[in-house]
Amino acid sequence: MDTQQAYNHWATSYDTDANKTRDLELVAGQQVVAGVDFGRVLEIGCGTGKNTVWLSQRATTHTAVDFSEEMMKQARQKVSAPHVQFRQADITQPWNFGTATLITCSLVLEHIEHLDFIFEQAARSLQPGGSLYICELHPYKQLQGSRARFERGEELVQIPYFVHHVSDYFSGAQKAGLVCTQLQEWFDEGDRTTLPRLISFLFQKK
Repeated sequence: MDTQQAYNHWATSYDTDANKTRDLELVAGQQVVAGVDFGRVLEIGCGTGKNTVWLSQRATTHTAVDFSEEMMKQARQKVSAPHVQFRQADITQPWNFGTATLITCSLVLEHIEHLDFIFEQAARSLQPGGSLYICELHPYKQLQGSRARFERGEELVQIPYFVHHVSDYFSGAQKAGLVCTQLQEWFDEGDRTTLPRLISFLFQKK
């Protein structure tokens, strides 16, 4: 099952399934971008609207993008504000979402093989001084076998993924002319004696 099909199938249970990664990213996102410009928000990988809800409350304009129409159907039930536009799109193709002061990309890039193109498109879309927030399953967790997965009946659906190391994010950002202003690792229940679950970055376009 490819990534788009998998998320279409997962959509109806995504919000109710136990998911530490999803829940911790919500905390991370709100903390990392608290002080940035929310004027024009471009949300890459909006899913069922977990972040769309709070982002839309601060944005002047908000474009929420996802590859899965079924996931976006769930998001549309949570957010119907007139300044929010939902777009189904494949982000491995050239972006035409307009410009943004803040781009968020949450739990998406593990499904994308080539990061350089994503950074290039994000940099083209950002206004000068704009910020790019990325949060992903930590590569340490991936190397232990963690990945996006869900149960459908008695079937365990494991979604295709790629391991990206910390240096891959920095390399992609540097090529695109973005500067990292913040790097954080996120641990289950804040327990730093364990492997971090998530890694987050905040990049800026000068």
